[in-house]
Amino acid sequence: MKKRRYFKKSIVYILLTVGAIFMLFPFIWMVSTSFKPPSEVYGLKLLADHPTLDNYRKIMVDTLFNKWFFNSFIFAIITTLSVALFDTLVGYVIAKFSFVGKNIIFLFILSSLMIPTEMLIIPWYIMSTDLGWVDTYWGIMFPGVISAFGIFLMKQFMESIPDDLLDAARIDGLNEFKIFFQIAIPQVYPALSALCIFTFLGNWNAYLWPLIVIETEEMRTLPVGLAFFSGENQTYWEIVMAGATIAVVPLIIVFLIFQRHIIKGITLTGLK
Repeated sequence: MKKRRYFKKSIVYILLTVGAIFMLFPFIWMVSTSFKPPSEVYGLKLLADHPTLDNYRKIMVDTLFNKWFFNSFIFAIITTLSVALFDTLVGYVIAKFSFVGKNIIFLFILSSLMIPTEMLIIPWYIMSTDLGWVDTYWGIMFPGVISAFGIFLMKQFMESIPDDLLDAARIDGLNEFKIFFQIAIPQVYPALSALCIFTFLGNWNAYLWPLIVIETEEMRTLPVGLAFFSGENQTYWEIVMAGATIAVVPLIIVFLIFQRHIIKGITLTGLK
């Protein structure tokens, strides 16, 4: 029996290792290509024969990459903070308060999830044009300051908080805002962490809407800026890979920061 279990575990670990290699290989190839000179980009060697940092110098010095990085960072951070606050607040109100039309409002919120983003592009652009939001930070951010998915996610987790716990806080004299920030949010922190990760990743990698609403080179975000190195006549893959390598660093940092909270939340949920 021990040998059989050991054999099964070995097979599982081998399959997981192979899967991890397949998933990591594109990332490793991207990083490797970022150090290759143009003459070696299309070669099949993983490591460059003559590695160089010239690609990083070109994209940092000869382009507006720093400005694009700043634009993406501001865009992703503000929308993430906005979603974390408003989605959690709306989810709390819908889950823990009774008022006329609550179910109808929640139904409308869920219904918006069925509308493809592509169908909203034209109304968003018309509104941005009428209000003067084209080629502005707010014009890029406003479609993502609150999300229906986040409201649904936080509402489901808020419902798991015992009403007696909130009532006890009210008896102790806490107002609703203190109950929300000091009692409710710590209980759903794992879900909030997951929501922050998904929101940051989605907005950091957003391409279609920023491409449409941005008009000047200075206002481009990273995905839009890097896309202009790819054209019909020539694509500077070494530059694209260098930019993509730098662009992925904030995503790794965000994931590492919030990862332990998600794992902790899963563990605590099992104990409960």
